[in-house]
Amino acid sequence: MYRFSRSLYRELSPYISHEPVCLTGEDNHERVLRACEAAVHRLATDRHYFAHPARTLFRDIRVFFPIVEQRRVRRVVDLYMRYAEQYLDALPPAAYDALGNRLGCRATTRKGTPCQRMPLPHNGYCPSHQHLADGEDVSLAA
Repeated sequence: MYRFSRSLYRELSPYISHEPVCLTGEDNHERVLRACEAAVHRLATDRHYFAHPARTLFRDIRVFFPIVEQRRVRRVVDLYMRYAEQYLDALPPAAYDALGNRLGCRATTRKGTPCQRMPLPHNGYCPSHQHLADGEDVSLAA
């Protein structure tokens, strides 16, 4: 998944402002790279709870670019995050995510521990907790 974040960074790096934004002494390029990697990593591991990845990433990095480049940055971020989502959608449903972590049901048991059963690929819930996904579909449609 790093190929998406690194490609995104390479596309944006010529437009990053040279004036320091952070008072801690961190370089603007380093902060943008880390934000891109974090967004793509979260998209790969936590897709169900990451509603607007492109918008979130743009909000995180827009302070590092001059005002005249904001529109270009937004378009590039939208494009690369869409590519990453398409790549993740094309992966075959399996027991592991794109980073090799074992998938688990999104629900919790009555004791408060995460459900250990294998989730269904279309919604992230196991067959026992399928009723929880039905409520999400109704709330998303509203």
